[in-house]
Amino acid sequence: MAHPLIEKSLVEIKLGEYGVAAATALKNAAWVPQVQNYKRQIASRMFPLGKEDISRKVPDAEYLVSRKIDGEFTALIYEEGEVISANPGGTVRLGLPWQLEAKNQMDAAGIEQAMIAGELYVTNKENRRPRVHDVVSVVRQPKSQADLKRIRFAVFDLIQIDGELLEQPYSENWKRIESIFGGGKMVQPVETVRLKGHGEIERQFEKWVEDEGAEGIVIRSDSAGNFKAKPRHTLDAVVIGFTESTDDRQGMLHDLLLGLARRDGSIHVLGRVGGGFSDEERRAMLSDLNDMVVESEYAEVNSDHVAYQMVAPKWVLEISCLDLIAQNTRGGPVNRMVLKWDKGENRYTVVRRMPLVSVISPQFIRIRDDKTLDPTDVRISQVTDLVPVAMANVDTGEMKLPKSEILQREVYTKQLRGETMVRKFLLWKTNKQNESDEYPGYVVYYTDFSPSRKTPLTREIRVTNSETQSIALFRGFKEDFIKQGWEVHSKSGSMVADIESKIAASATSDSAESSSTKPKKKKSPKKKVATKKAAKKKVAARKTPAKKAVAKKAPTKKAPQSAKKSKKTK
Repeated sequence: MAHPLIEKSLVEIKLGEYGVAAATALKNAAWVPQVQNYKRQIASRMFPLGKEDISRKVPDAEYLVSRKIDGEFTALIYEEGEVISANPGGTVRLGLPWQLEAKNQMDAAGIEQAMIAGELYVTNKENRRPRVHDVVSVVRQPKSQADLKRIRFAVFDLIQIDGELLEQPYSENWKRIESIFGGGKMVQPVETVRLKGHGEIERQFEKWVEDEGAEGIVIRSDSAGNFKAKPRHTLDAVVIGFTESTDDRQGMLHDLLLGLARRDGSIHVLGRVGGGFSDEERRAMLSDLNDMVVESEYAEVNSDHVAYQMVAPKWVLEISCLDLIAQNTRGGPVNRMVLKWDKGENRYTVVRRMPLVSVISPQFIRIRDDKTLDPTDVRISQVTDLVPVAMANVDTGEMKLPKSEILQREVYTKQLRGETMVRKFLLWKTNKQNESDEYPGYVVYYTDFSPSRKTPLTREIRVTNSETQSIALFRGFKEDFIKQGWEVHSKSGSMVADIESKIAASATSDSAESSSTKPKKKKSPKKKVATKKAAKKKVAARKTPAKKAVAKKAPTKKAPQSAKKSKKTK
């Protein structure tokens, strides 16, 4: 039986009725972008805090304070009597026990269509707090129906109901959440209390987070804003780069680029830290770092678009942060560059980008003179113990990217005033587009060398994931830059010719198929009569004597002499 919301043929059944599919299986392609947009908006409106910030940064007002659940952000989608869920990464789930309960709650409330925001989490027998690791483990490969019944959905907001986007005050949404989901077992409102002032909020933080081990608290007010308070995490990381401040703060450190050690000894770029330094520390650190500069294949810029100067990985810092986020707002991984430090050559080389985290609100604490660049001292597991990170334990040396393939290379030369000018066109296939979104499928590259020009060498580059478009770009470069006087110096590859012939053959085939399959239109009775009349007129015209036609012909005039000459010229 067909499902009204999803193409069931594209669903991978995990256990019983429970199945998983990609966003491409949804019959409404707009749902996942809606979920992504909501997550992006709510993240931008949420101000991160540590416990020590609550008294200083949270105004006195009335708040709805919720227990923060360490789960997977998910949206419940209800339409045509069916419930599915989708996360920002485009993973769609159906057939879970909690979804049946949610359907009954919707029906009881008289709702026909809805998108509800919540947190997917798993209950634990050991009475420990839910962790996102548990969700990942259970939803990927449940072992029994009992596993599926451990999955819960905690509702914290309404995105839309019956076609209406609910952008009204949060307190109004919350009343409706309680009325719809208040009596649920597997689907419930997230645990929430009404508090007034930062004193009550601090006490609630101590109860839920410090005493009961919750991940944090979420603080919402229609008048005072939204906050997310969590205990600060501390990390030890190695310094791999720095930038200097500008303008009136020149001569002082701006920020540092940090890394963590993977098990194979490579350095994974973690992020940057620019807060927590005194002015005195900024001056002293900059002076020392200038003596530690080394060569690097890798380049990165800070928030002011100033490039980091890379340094030998000698310093280890202790930093604190409010949060570590392993996914971007679209649900994809946060990819960071992995580097190899060559101590003998005193330089960094690039390995590849791999998943890590975004560090929220990092602050410098101190330099750790007792620690060095070591897989134990600055280990990546400091992060993976807190949030799940894909491929964190993989040996990067064994992960070789596919080699690029040169498809077409053409070089042209031209002599001008004793100088040789060179124009080169290059097309290659990266074979890496499936490895990461950062790699295009095809690259078209053009270089122009003219020794007499002020800037002798210029370059242009175009990228695409389309084979056909890459051919068009390659041809476009040649048509724009190869005119009269240029001679072929060298050519290699047959990619362009092969693809162009395939495209031409395909177009010819399509045209032939179209003409052969195109049905002949039947003429209406009126059109038949008109056709017969036209035929009779043609016959009558053929029967008219030629003399009569000649008699009516006007006498010709002699053409002017210039016209005759012109005619001869032609």
